[in-house]
Amino acid sequence: MDSSKLEFLRGTLDVLILKALVWGPLHGYAITSLIRRQSDEALLLEEGTLYPALWRLENKGLLASEWGLSENNRKAKFYRLTSAGRRQLQQETKTWEAYAAAV
Repeated sequence: MDSSKLEFLRGTLDVLILKALVWGPLHGYAITSLIRRQSDEALLLEEGTLYPALWRLENKGLLASEWGLSENNRKAKFYRLTSAGRRQLQQETKTWEAYAAAV
């Protein structure tokens, strides 16, 4: 399958973002870079897709954010998982594992 044609299944984006933040806070660009690297460049996440998802997850209480400095000394908003976000990720992981086993 041509990787340029991969599309996100409904709900996949949220899980990818939550999973990217499991090891600690990241800013938006770092989240997209991690997802791209972890998928061997198959999943390319555009800013216009990422930031609305981050705001939605934050409004749901699954993420919290604070301003800080990125690795190149630029002001950036860092996102981290909340307790509710960790619980949601655990639940979503179980769902994906069951789905993968079924397929």
